[in-house]
Amino acid sequence: MLLYNVNMKLSLCIAVFNEEKNLHYPLDSAINLVDEVVIVDGGSTDKTIEIAKSYGKKIKIISTDNPAMFHKNKQKAIEAAKGEWILQLDADEELTPELKQEIKLIMREETSAVEERSGKTAEVNQLVAYNIPRKNWFLTGFLMKGGQYPDYTIRLYRNGYVRFPCKDVHENVEISRTEAVKKERSDGKTASVNEQIGYLKNPLLHYADPDFSRYLMRWDRYTTAEVERMPKETKLNFFNYIIWKPKITFFMMYFRHKGFMDGFPGFVFALFSSIRFWVIYIKWRVKIKE
Repeated sequence: MLLYNVNMKLSLCIAVFNEEKNLHYPLDSAINLVDEVVIVDGGSTDKTIEIAKSYGKKIKIISTDNPAMFHKNKQKAIEAAKGEWILQLDADEELTPELKQEIKLIMREETSAVEERSGKTAEVNQLVAYNIPRKNWFLTGFLMKGGQYPDYTIRLYRNGYVRFPCKDVHENVEISRTEAVKKERSDGKTASVNEQIGYLKNPLLHYADPDFSRYLMRWDRYTTAEVERMPKETKLNFFNYIIWKPKITFFMMYFRHKGFMDGFPGFVFALFSSIRFWVIYIKWRVKIKE
């Protein structure tokens, strides 16, 4: 059952933890686009909450813990949203003016586009979610090669139609079949899940790694989370994780997908994306001996 408020068109959902330096990115770029902002805070000890409250009455803050699988807090945010549509952003992501205008147009069309069919009011557009291309900042600029752009991610969707599986640190939301498969095409047939996901043209800006220290912190967190979700009986192959996976990952990112065109940052990103398998293997060995 969908619980959104029919008078509220768009909710912005953000999960945060100590994001005082970044929170201005989503809030400055989207505060006058959305009807409410749902922020789930994992116990920030800096000025994150103070900054959030300064944006006014649209802000709704939910305080909770900070789980290693931080997608759990993202799920809490979208479950608390009242809008018919949800725009989900990270604290270090920003809408470009062009993307903002594109979303505004979609909201206008989606909320007003109805037609009479056989005496019934039907929605014209059957899309339930949109993929947004994302540019990821690394050290000195946005990575445009190495398979890093367009980094499509589902961030705009109808309330009640998606959820976070909360199984993987790099996961995207998935369409809930209990709602989505009920959607019908204009010819009366049931639309497939893929048919219900559209693509926006303008990119979302992700200021993930403005410096190497922040990158290493996230790199360590992601590798730890990946190991923690492995069952204790998991067995990792030494050759795969120490030789094969690093080798093939670097080749694909740096050469096959032309990461070298991003200069030195492209090399560093490909290198550390490759040797993360060493770290995962080492952390796994420690885990099984505990």
